[in-house]
Amino acid sequence: MAGRVPIEQVSDLLREVAAEAVMPRFRRLAEAEVRLKSPGEEVTIADEEAERLLTAGLSALLPGSRVIGEEAVSARPELMQGLGEGTVFVVDPVDGTANFIKGSPCFSMMVALLREGEAIASWMLSPATGALHVAERGSGAWVDGERVRVGQPPQWTGLRGGVLTRFLPAETTARVQANGRDLAAILPGMHCAGEEYPAIVRGEQHFVVFWRGLPWDHAPGTLFLEEAGGRAARFDGRPYRPAEPGFGILAAQSPELWDELQRRLFAET
Repeated sequence: MAGRVPIEQVSDLLREVAAEAVMPRFRRLAEAEVRLKSPGEEVTIADEEAERLLTAGLSALLPGSRVIGEEAVSARPELMQGLGEGTVFVVDPVDGTANFIKGSPCFSMMVALLREGEAIASWMLSPATGALHVAERGSGAWVDGERVRVGQPPQWTGLRGGVLTRFLPAETTARVQANGRDLAAILPGMHCAGEEYPAIVRGEQHFVVFWRGLPWDHAPGTLFLEEAGGRAARFDGRPYRPAEPGFGILAAQSPELWDELQRRLFAET
């Protein structure tokens, strides 16, 4: 994990911001500290304060880099311009905000470092448990300093996976559910990408189907999964690239499983 990527510094920063801005508000949010930022999308004071602190800290770590945070883009969409150019941190200060508001520990703080549009490092901190997931392109995936690899997925009828239907087109949802009727379980999803990808690596689930591909949601997790030996790609097999717009991501525990899922789940019924 050596090199010019500030792995330890970003890890320390995430822990510091979690302790200062996020965990003191967990299960202690006042009504005035939650607001609706768009239809069906809430934001809290913890999201906003954590993003402010992360933006300042990350900018100091790599002078000349840009920081693009989810909440900043919500207010100023033009910040997404040039995402594929230069050195850019993308930040999701609290992934799984709805879970956080409900008092569920299933939320994450996520950062990915992009160079010329490609994710070269990522960090996903689960503040409620303290688990830190880190990946560096070409160096591997790590949980709390220990390298991790995916296991061997089961046969088709033993597979469990999430299908997040909130944004998935109705036709695609129906096709996937029909084609997956022989699976062990189709799960509704955790509503937190920062927990979905690590769950695949741990073998608690074997795949996830997403529709939206926002960079702060998926750049960290796709790199972590791939460096652990899994695969994440667009439904048609194209690589997921954070700076390229598009919809649909299939993440799987192995490249071979990805191929089987893509062939069977999306087949016309």
